[in-house]
Amino acid sequence: MFKPKHAVLAAVLCSALVAQAADPVKVGIALDISGPFAAAGAEARDGFDLAIETLGGKLGGQPAEFLKTDFAGNPEQANQLVTRYLQRDKIDFFTGPIASNSALAVGPALFAAKVPFISSNPGPSQFAGKQCNPFFFGQYQNDTYDEAAGKFANEKGYKNMVIIAPNYPAGKDHLNGFKRIYSGALKDEIYTKVGQIDYAAEIAQIRAAKPDAVFFFLPGGMGINFIKQYIGGGLKEIPLVAPGFSADQDVIQAVGEPMLGLYNTAHWTHDLPLPANAAFVSAFRKKYDGRYPTVYAAMAYDAIMAMDAAVRDVGGKLDDRAAVAKALAKPSFKSVRGEFSYGANNNPVQNYYLRVVEKDAEGKLTNKLVGTVMEKHQDAYVGECAL
Repeated sequence: MFKPKHAVLAAVLCSALVAQAADPVKVGIALDISGPFAAAGAEARDGFDLAIETLGGKLGGQPAEFLKTDFAGNPEQANQLVTRYLQRDKIDFFTGPIASNSALAVGPALFAAKVPFISSNPGPSQFAGKQCNPFFFGQYQNDTYDEAAGKFANEKGYKNMVIIAPNYPAGKDHLNGFKRIYSGALKDEIYTKVGQIDYAAEIAQIRAAKPDAVFFFLPGGMGINFIKQYIGGGLKEIPLVAPGFSADQDVIQAVGEPMLGLYNTAHWTHDLPLPANAAFVSAFRKKYDGRYPTVYAAMAYDAIMAMDAAVRDVGGKLDDRAAVAKALAKPSFKSVRGEFSYGANNNPVQNYYLRVVEKDAEGKLTNKLVGTVMEKHQDAYVGECAL
């Protein structure tokens, strides 16, 4: 039988163990709900929120705390946010930025701390190639959407094109991906400012070039303004081709009828005939007033589900960061995109699809699945990764 002082000590130890067991899984989420990527950031936020609600606020059956902070798409502010997440909040996982420049800014600190960075959007070429890291997990690599678009442009027989994107890391990756596959001639390659809203000069350049078609990567508000001005400038007869980010539901809703018939490529679409995807889309539309989810929302949802599976697969032992990374590298959750695996650089090997903007049975403008452009496609940088 314990002596009184032993009983007190035992009680203290028991309380400490209970407190330790109750510590929540902590997730740092950098939101872009203001700034140049606000439209995409709002979509990602809604995907995160739905996943968190679906899981009852837990990860792997354990209590979880989701720390969501807007950093306005500013890489410097993102760095400050991640420093706080690491030093004060002691996060177990990180996700959230929309832009590749933000991902590149925060990656080194996260990797040094061995905190898994599950991307909810950006797939910079640097993290797929020479700067790959066992603690970074992509949802796609930037170039791949555009490689699929380049293949589609070849199949359509476009002999000469103009390509356009913002002048930042993702913009360069997206145009490089298109150029890697497209076999026709480029009449012009145009880089714009991030967050630009007036495209009169660029549209004049396109008009003068007289291409067969235009490929553009201008996500969110940039794409909305570009398409409106493009059609308003009388270029409707020159087809537009895009990666899904420039022709997703956020852009479609804002632009309206001029989006009809616009072809775009993505690794996911809301009408993929998969049980997990159907459940996600149904829940999203129910929660958000009938709105179709975008790629941003789908990837944010998958990012949380990936964390959930990893926590479960390591039995909640998050202190073993190497084991957590290995669990993430072998995804065991039902992704809304269907089956996929990770290449040696922790970027996915997966299908890429062709979508076209049409009207659904309710008369709403949305993307519809046309077919598969690339099957089990791996990015072009995996050979540069030393993992």
